[in-house]
Amino acid sequence: MVLFLAVLIVAMVLGIIGATADGLLYLLIIGIVLLAADIVYLGMRLRHSRRSRLR
Repeated sequence: MVLFLAVLIVAMVLGIIGATADGLLYLLIIGIVLLAADIVYLGMRLRHSRRSRLR
């Protein structure tokens, strides 16, 4: 869970910097990609924990 929160914070910081700084749009894109990867990671982790409880 610490990894999830750390990546979420980094994605938010990169997104804010990319959106506000002139010419740093690539940081916004990297932040969005990190956020999407973090959501996928959380979904896989939650799905895996549900399966292990059912067994």
